[in-house]
Amino acid sequence: MPVLAIIETNISDPSWLEAYTEQVTPMLAEIGARYLTRTDDIELIEGDNKPQFSVVVEFPSKEVALAFYNSEEYLPYRTARLNGSSSKFLLVGVENGTE
Repeated sequence: MPVLAIIETNISDPSWLEAYTEQVTPMLAEIGARYLTRTDDIELIEGDNKPQFSVVVEFPSKEVALAFYNSEEYLPYRTARLNGSSSKFLLVGVENGTE
């Protein structure tokens, strides 16, 4: 079953962004994942603490998402993101309709 990674980020040091985007995008494509959105166009409707930036990535499965997140290849980019921002990284299952 597909899974969505929803990343809410508040960037404190933008120096990591360019390399992250350039290198992580092809990594995701190689494993069959794709960005659904990468934006700072966010309107907070409910709750508090609106993120500065939001990313949604569709992965083929939870296993693929977790393998990517924990991979040695992604580690330096994950570390840079964590050092240069405050983030929430959520995995959300995708159901194909109701029956």
